Amino acid sequence: MAENSRRARQERLRATIDETPLLTDEELAERFGVSVQTIRLDRMALGIPEVRERMRAVAATHYEEVRSLTLEEVFGEIVDLDLGVSGLSVWKAGPEHAFLRSSIIRGHHIFAQANSLAVAIVDAEQALTAKATVRYLRSANAGSNLVAKARVIGERLGYVRVKVHTRVNGQVIFEGDFLIQRSATNA
Repeated sequence: MAENSRRARQERLRATIDETPLLTDEELAERFGVSVQTIRLDRMALGIPEVRERMRAVAATHYEEVRSLTLEEVFGEIVDLDLGVSGLSVWKAGPEHAFLRSSIIRGHHIFAQANSLAVAIVDAEQALTAKATVRYLRSANAGSNLVAKARVIGERLGYVRVKVHTRVNGQVIFEGDFLIQRSATNA
């Protein structure tokens, strides 16, 4: 009986990770009502890599689509991209991104993730931020996983308007409204 329940759990685990590859072992353990160690053992038995490796694999497929930035210019990892429409970036903030005394992530790092995603989703050889209106809604600490979602909301006269929302644990911590200038050639 235990063998059947383990197999069934492993089948559900594989399906869940296939559908949502960025779930952590902790999130999977909570979802399945088992220990983190059980999830790790199941992943190993199924040959499924840890979330960081899954994230890299997903990101690698999307970097080829980005036209306006190089891999080195993107802050965070783009894990979903529909050029000219929307994008998703993930980034885990380390202690080097935070204030020493409070462990709160410095705002310019949060902005950098959102801004590079806004520029990356613009379908152009070159795209530059012309204007940004941002709101920091709450702080986030070192060790947090930041998920930025961007979508194009309009285009006019060589400019693309992009909205970005960054979340930590499902809560919005940052909102950005970016005006990106599209250019086909270098100035």
